[in-house]
Amino acid sequence: MEQTPAIIPSTDSAMAPVAASENAAFAMAAQMKAIVEARYKMALARPRDIDTVRQNMLKDARRPSFASVAIYHKPVGQKGIEGPSIRFVEAAIRNMSNILIETSTVSEDDERRVIRVAVSDLETNTYFSQDVTVTKTVERSKLPQGEKPIRVRTNSKGQPVYILHGTDDDILNKQNALISKAVRTLGLRLIPGDLVDEALFYVRQTMAKQDAQDPDTAKNRIIDAFSQLGVNVESLKEYLGHELSSIDPNELQTLRAIYSAIKDGETSWKAVMDDKAEKEAESKAEQKKAKTAAKKEPAPAKGPEPEAEPAETVTSDNDMFD
Repeated sequence: MEQTPAIIPSTDSAMAPVAASENAAFAMAAQMKAIVEARYKMALARPRDIDTVRQNMLKDARRPSFASVAIYHKPVGQKGIEGPSIRFVEAAIRNMSNILIETSTVSEDDERRVIRVAVSDLETNTYFSQDVTVTKTVERSKLPQGEKPIRVRTNSKGQPVYILHGTDDDILNKQNALISKAVRTLGLRLIPGDLVDEALFYVRQTMAKQDAQDPDTAKNRIIDAFSQLGVNVESLKEYLGHELSSIDPNELQTLRAIYSAIKDGETSWKAVMDDKAEKEAESKAEQKKAKTAAKKEPAPAKGPEPEAEPAETVTSDNDMFD
């Protein structure tokens, strides 16, 4: 009986998918190289004019709508942290031109994603990068019905906190916020510091002028802005410690900067109020400690009574001739 010869796969057909994959990788690499070279050539052909950059940055700083979100304030410590917001740095990067921002995923697993954020000056070939870790989990004080937590931890108040898998929207929002903060940090390294300081000076002047011209409108705008974040009027009163009718320009600027910090993902209203409560508790503790120390401090010992000085003898002119 004649046997049918075994069919041996062709070596060429087996290697075809591998070759196609390699060709696609080489094509992608060549395309990226061409794009990078084109960007550098364009940057060298159209270099930035630093005077034009300054002019455009100051023009932005004089716009009230831009100035209102150009500074963020994070109430941490005694004086807090204040500086240019993400919106400010994004505008400055656009004005600088020839700055390239790139993001790429370095690693990823079930609970976290590591993204590399890089900012490059195409004219000077200056490059800065930073890796940000995006956790794919969220924390909840209450466990939703039917959900199984990844793990449970206990917060500072002794209450359970449930760690759950985040939704796609949760992860995307967290990722965008972290990338924006990294771009701000890296972008500030490429923007001349004196231009940043000058622009921030005019930002503060712009808002001070607008607040002085129409304080009621400025107050209403900040109330409406916080309302969109879920912060009501009563919460603002609690933070300031008085009615909003007596708000002063400095408080307006502080609230405006806190709003920018919350929008940028730097802090939350809960964190702001927790920090305020902590500072008040520390202040009360220090006052109590000072009063206790004053009560315990012994009264100063009385020294010996000073001796009376002898009365001065007055000599009249007549006595001289006696």
